[in-house]
Amino acid sequence: MNPMVISLLVGALVVGAALALMAAFVGRGDDRANDRLDQLVGRGNRKDSSADMLLKQALNQVDRKTVFDKLTPEFFNMTKMLEQADANYKPGAILGSALAVGGFSAVVLGFMVSPYIAPVLFIMGFSLPFLWLMWKRKSRLNAFAGQLPDAMELIARALRAGHSLASGLHVVAEEMPKPISKEFARVYEEQNLGIPIEEALMNMADRVPNLDLKFFVTSVSIQRQTGGDLAEILDRIGYVIRERFKILGQVKALSAEGRLSGVVLISLPIGLFFLMLFMKPDYIKLLWTDDIGIKMSIGALVALIVGSYVIKKIVDIKV
Repeated sequence: MNPMVISLLVGALVVGAALALMAAFVGRGDDRANDRLDQLVGRGNRKDSSADMLLKQALNQVDRKTVFDKLTPEFFNMTKMLEQADANYKPGAILGSALAVGGFSAVVLGFMVSPYIAPVLFIMGFSLPFLWLMWKRKSRLNAFAGQLPDAMELIARALRAGHSLASGLHVVAEEMPKPISKEFARVYEEQNLGIPIEEALMNMADRVPNLDLKFFVTSVSIQRQTGGDLAEILDRIGYVIRERFKILGQVKALSAEGRLSGVVLISLPIGLFFLMLFMKPDYIKLLWTDDIGIKMSIGALVALIVGSYVIKKIVDIKV
C-alpha cells in the first residue's frame, strides 16, 4: 500500500478519535440538575406570550446561524464558545487560522522532516487554534466560578442595606473585576431595557455553564414567586460554594500524582517518536512503510487514546 495513503488513513483515525474524545469530554454536564432546576422555576413549561413570540421571531431573523455553525455538531458550537471565552473573533476567523496553521505545519515542517507525516502535522496544527479557544474558555469559566461566592455575599449585603436586587447586581458589576462584572453588567443593562430580571438571569445562566450560578438564578426565581429572605439564601449558597472549593482543592492535591503520571505516560511515546524521527529517520520510517509497522502504529494510537480516556476518568473526580 502507498505510504502516503497509509499516512492519510492514520490521520483520519486521529481526527475521528479526537472528535470522539471531544464528544465525551465536552458533552453536556450536569444535565439532570439543570433540567430539575428548570422544572422548579417553570421554565420548560412557561407559555410564550405574543410579545415573546414576536421577539423570538425578530431574533431568529437577525441572529441566523453561519455556515460554520451549521456544519459543526451541537456540542461544539463555535459562536457560543467564543462568547463564553470572551474572544472577539468570528468563527470564520478561527477556522481560517486553523487552516493556515495546519497548512504551514504540513508544508514546511512536513517536507523538512518527512512528507509521510504531513497529514499528521496538518491535524496537529489545525487543532491549535481550537485548543487555544477551549483553554481560554475554561480559564474564564474557572475565574467566574472563583468570583461567584464573593458576588453572592456582595449582593446579600446590598439587600440587607435596603437596596433592590437590581441595585445589588449593579454593585457587583461596578465593584468586582472581570469576568463576573461583565456578565452581571449585561444582566443589569438587560433589565434596564425592560427584560424581566428572572429572564435576564436565565440568559446569563445559558451563557455561563456553571451549576452554582444555576442555583443562584433558581433561588432568585423562586424567591420572587413565593417570597422569603433572599439575603440569607445567598449567604448559604456562597458558603456551600466555598466549602465545595475547599474539598475540590483537597481532591486535586490527592490526585496530583495520578494526573502527572497520565501526562508523562501520554507525552512520552509522542516525544520519543519525534526524537527518533530527527535522530534515526531510517529506523522510524518502518512504522509507516512496513506492514507490521503500520499495524503497530495503528494499535499504538488506539491504545494511547484509550489510555488517556481511562486516566482522565480516574483522576477527574467531581465534587
